[in-house]
Amino acid sequence: MAKRLAGRAGYHALDPFGVTLHHDKLAQPLKWKKPCRIFVCSMGDLFHQDVPDKFIELVWQTMYEAKQHVFMVLTKRPERMLDWISRSMYLSNAPLQNVWLGTSVENQATADERIPILIETPAVIRFVSVEPMLGPVIAHEYMRGFGRFYTDTALDWVICGGESGPGARPMHPDWARDLRDQCQQASVPYFFKQQGAWSWDETETSMDIAQIAPDGWWEAGPGYCGFGRDHPGSVQVWKVGKKRAGRLLDGREWNEYPEANDDRHPD
Repeated sequence: MAKRLAGRAGYHALDPFGVTLHHDKLAQPLKWKKPCRIFVCSMGDLFHQDVPDKFIELVWQTMYEAKQHVFMVLTKRPERMLDWISRSMYLSNAPLQNVWLGTSVENQATADERIPILIETPAVIRFVSVEPMLGPVIAHEYMRGFGRFYTDTALDWVICGGESGPGARPMHPDWARDLRDQCQQASVPYFFKQQGAWSWDETETSMDIAQIAPDGWWEAGPGYCGFGRDHPGSVQVWKVGKKRAGRLLDGREWNEYPEANDDRHPD
């Protein structure tokens, strides 16, 4: 996408993947009267080191003024988000009721590194996006009713999805199932976004076949028929692209969202 936008829409021709600040877009949500969910900075990271504090403040000012919308802010840098929020004039008294804060993780290591920082961050809704899911993630200790976290300091929502695009790696279906089961046990909403580029459906046909095991081992190739004899629990998947692979998990879609205005999050 960065290459396609090079030299257009405000992106630098020689460095389209560099951080680009769209000041002209800041006021757009104020013009939208119908309430909606807005994924802030969906093609970047608002808390990237090259985004100035002043620009983050302008984004928060828009979210403060556009109270009719729900804004979702997702970052791989929760430590900077926590630091900025702790110094923010907009959040000196309480978190904004229409702003959900989340962090992105890929595996257990990044989950254990980033989720505790997110939980320290004042927010009306905290969520984690496990996408692309590159390994099993045990997150129930960060959810309500488990571990050391109280009701108002825990994960409120979990998003999960496989990897897509060139060079996409497969996701074992048991990883997605186990994370879903953790959410159900803790009564935390679960949103399954996509299987990714690799399908688990045995009716799919593709020359690109892979074998993936629960421990993360995987191997692929045209017409691959290695059955992972040394990797118990391995399954066969087909590379068919994210559109054909779809977003079903155990035969159904999982489109659960948190409720912002429940007993834990008074308006």
